Amino acid sequence: MSDRRQPGHTDGTEEPAGLTGPARSAAEPVNAAALHRWSETLASIAKTGLGFTDNSFEAERYEEILAVAADIRVAADHLSAEKSVDDRVVADDLLASWLRNVGSGVPGYVTPKVAIGAVVGDDQGRILLIQRADSGVWLYPTGWADVGYSPSEVAVKEVQEETGIVCEVIRPLAILDGLRAGFSRVPLYSLVFLCRAVGGALAPHPQECLDAGWFTRTDLPQPLANYDRWGDASFDAIEGVDIGVLFDPPRNPVWRGTPGHA
Repeated sequence: MSDRRQPGHTDGTEEPAGLTGPARSAAEPVNAAALHRWSETLASIAKTGLGFTDNSFEAERYEEILAVAADIRVAADHLSAEKSVDDRVVADDLLASWLRNVGSGVPGYVTPKVAIGAVVGDDQGRILLIQRADSGVWLYPTGWADVGYSPSEVAVKEVQEETGIVCEVIRPLAILDGLRAGFSRVPLYSLVFLCRAVGGALAPHPQECLDAGWFTRTDLPQPLANYDRWGDASFDAIEGVDIGVLFDPPRNPVWRGTPGHA
């Protein structure tokens, strides 16, 4: 494919071309999180198009869109202070990676990945938290959904594998878009379940956890991952408060409006 990115390429010091079009809204400021979301959205549209088209001219257009999405990602990395030595190499590598993952037909339709989380409480009103081995931050047990398991089964499995605690699922607690909430750069939906401990003993998984423990509202470990988004709601749910199911309400207009939660 010929490289037609130069006219719209940015070195990170100016706004990428094309961001003043329909996707731009005064309700959503241009920041690293917004650029990452736009980049992933464009990349998903382009990869899906490549997965379904048999037309070589359409395929070339989709590859150009994918190249623009890679440039937007580079600009986002600059805004988040994740600068690299050679932007062109980074963008080219990202483009090549995206192209390698293009499927065909239905397997080529790009959708968010699914992560499963478990807010586990005990009879003392405490919450079960793990210190993640990959980042060192504390969070409730969570992991990718596994094929062959229902979402609630994954929650039970992840809790026991990561912490040694046996739990039962009470109900769904939250359905969240990771990109929209800003806690993930990977397009994902997070399905979080409220659970109750029924057995087992603390035994942190040596490869996935640095530590694990039970904590109260006033005795929490640090650093915590985005506690303001889930902390109070989780303790309220553990204590029996009916908070319903947390979710991302539709923005107005859809996709462009100000992010929020319900």
